[in-house]
Parts: sequence; structure tokens; C-alpha cells
Amino acid sequence: MKVVKKTLSDTKVALTVTLDTSELKDAEKVAIEKLARDVKVPGFRKGKTPVAVASKGIDHNVLQEKTLDNAISKAVAAAFLESKLQALERPTVEIKKFVPGEMLEFTAEVEILPVIKLGDYKKLKSVTEKIVVKESDIQDTIDRIRHSFSEKKDVKRAAKKGDETIIDFVGKKDGVAFDGGTGSDYNLTLGSNQFIPGFEDGIIGHKPGEKFDLELTFPDDYNAAELKGAKVTFTTTLKSIKEVSVPEIDDKLAAKSGPFKNVAELKADIKRELLVQKEREANEKLKDNLVKELVSVSKVPVPEILVVDQSKSIEQDFMNNLAYQGITIDQYLENKGFENKEKWLGTEVKDVATKRVQAGLVLAELSKAEKIEATADELEAHVNSYKQQYAKNADALKQFENPEVRRDIASRLLTEKTVDRLLELNSKKK
Repeated sequence: MKVVKKTLSDTKVALTVTLDTSELKDAEKVAIEKLARDVKVPGFRKGKTPVAVASKGIDHNVLQEKTLDNAISKAVAAAFLESKLQALERPTVEIKKFVPGEMLEFTAEVEILPVIKLGDYKKLKSVTEKIVVKESDIQDTIDRIRHSFSEKKDVKRAAKKGDETIIDFVGKKDGVAFDGGTGSDYNLTLGSNQFIPGFEDGIIGHKPGEKFDLELTFPDDYNAAELKGAKVTFTTTLKSIKEVSVPEIDDKLAAKSGPFKNVAELKADIKRELLVQKEREANEKLKDNLVKELVSVSKVPVPEILVVDQSKSIEQDFMNNLAYQGITIDQYLENKGFENKEKWLGTEVKDVATKRVQAGLVLAELSKAEKIEATADELEAHVNSYKQQYAKNADALKQFENPEVRRDIASRLLTEKTVDRLLELNSKKK
């Protein structure tokens, strides 16, 4: 077999493969053996006819076609192995010359896993952000604690700011109800700013059982394009009001919220917890920045087929997320100013997909450079941690015995270890 490689781009090659008589004879022999199984010859059971006898009953054109298939299939695999290339899809094969029994020449064109040239991954410039726990951060946590100990009681008086209300509402634009504008038994704390400006203020002053209209205008920067600046009417029923009494923070309340003797101990504990949280967030952000920087200092060609596959995954996840939020894809596209779905896929989605592919390729190369592996014990420990999360879901637990699921977990584990190694090699602080 003779193989000539032609590089079409950083991610695509064409191999010209030439086979001689002996290789074609081998392929023909395999074809005959396979076809002979289905040849019916008087005196022999199907599949038991000797090859020498059965071969006489094989159609010549069928034999030639199967011989070509066998020869090309075996040669393509061998050619890419010999050339040390990893094809990312089934090659496009074109026969250039075929003389039955004598020679075959064909080309196999395909996208390949590209050669990644890592930059100096031990001298990246990304650093950890300075971590500061502000007094306002501590106070926000204390306020949440105070509200968790709030006392609530039903009242018949007019609603005021800070009250917790239950309402029904129907929003209409030009007399027609619009998506997302209807709610029943909705729990709304007045002053929480959950609704557009004017809505919560409009409830203030009304008593339980009252039904009233709120004439409002959506903000010009509202996230739904069809409602930006729109004048609407919310027909609202105030069903109940609870007066909320929020206790002041003192030593007694501190003791209720945990093993603390006084407010000072509570604040110290909050500060420690916030510091751990901020350190964790800063660490994750640093990892992301290091990977982005590694991509930027490396040569990372991007195979189109990987971008297409990643785009499909992103699209599916995004559509599921929109559905969970009750937003249609058309609403999202209109709000973001995309002409159509194709424009969105070709710009926003493709950009994200390309970056993910580049990150995956550069980390895979780094894992090889640093000889990072995920051991069987590490994989099992990782799988067991997932099983603990789904301990009460029998169907989910079965999935962890699926080889494909385990391969996916192993891939994630290897990526995590590689990113951790990248962080270790570039441990810097401001």
C-alpha cells in the first residue's frame, strides 16, 4: 500500500492511497467468504457450502462491489494509522482508478484532530483577584437571618410597604392578555421590586378582597421586546395581607441562629464563611482565566465538525433553559436583535462553541504534556460521589453502569485534574 498525504488545512487532509494486486486479492478473498454464506447450492445447507463451490454462484458485479468496499475500508484505517492521523468523521472517499485484480487508487478526505502547539503554560499572567469581605456583605447576611426569624400575622388594614401579600393578576396590552402577565395566588412582598415600577406601589393602600386596575408602562429596557415601553393594564385582586415583624439583631437572636454567645461571634462566623465562599469563587474564576489565556498563547486550530457538534449541544441546553423560564426562542431572538435563528446559531452560539472546543483541545494537549491521567480508583471515587447525589433515584443510579456515562465522567475528571495542574503551575497572588 502506498499513501501520499496532502494537507488541505490545519484541520483537514486528503490521503491518496494506492493498492496493488496482492492487497486486492486479499480483499476479494474476504468478499468471497462473506458472500458465500448466502449462496444456495443444491446438496448443501445454506452457509455450509464450501467456498470454492459457492464462489462460482456469486454475481461478478456484486463481488467487485464487495471487494472494493473491503479494500477501501481496510486501507483507510491502515492509512490513517500509518500517517498517525485521527479522523473526526467518516472520510469522503473518491475512487480515482480501479483495475479489477490489478490496482486501486482512491482519495480519502476528512477533518482530523489538529496538531496543538502549546504556549508557555508555566508562565501565564492571570492572577487571583484580591479577596475582600465588606461590612455590607456581612450586613446582607445578617438581614437575611433577621428575616428568617420574622413573625407574620394576617391583617385587614390597607397594605403598606414591607407587607407580604397574596394576589391574583391578569396583565393586558391593548385588551389582550400577554405571555407571563398572569398569576394566581402569587406571594409578593411589597417593596421587593419583583415587578415593574409602579406595580407594588399601586397595591399599597388597598385592603384584602379589593379588585382594582393598575395602569402601568413597561420600561424601555425591558427584556421582552414586545413589551418595551408598552402601556398595559393589570387587573389585580388583593387576597390577603400579612404584617411582617422583623426582629433586631441582638445577642439573643445570635444565639438562636447558631452556637454563638453574642452578635460579635455571629459576625465573625459570617465573615469566615463569606471569605471561604469568595476564595472558592475567585479560584474558579482564576481557573477560567488561565484556560482562556492558555488558548490565546497557543496555536489551536478548530475543526468545523467539533464546532458543529458543540453548537448542537449548546443549542439544546439553551432551548431547555428558555423553556424552563417560560420564554420562547422567538422572544429571545427578537429581544437580542437577531434576524432569525440561523443568525443566532452562526454568531452567538458558534462563538461559544468555538471557545469550548479550543479549551477542550488545549487542555487535552496539556494533559499529554504533563502526563496527567485519571486512575481507575479516582474514577470509581468520582462515580461514587455522583451515586451519593442520586441515592434515592434508582433509574439515575443505573446510568452510572453505562460505559458511555462512565467515559464521560472519566473525561470530566481528567479535565478537572488538568486544570488543577495548570493552576498549580501558575500559583500567583497580587
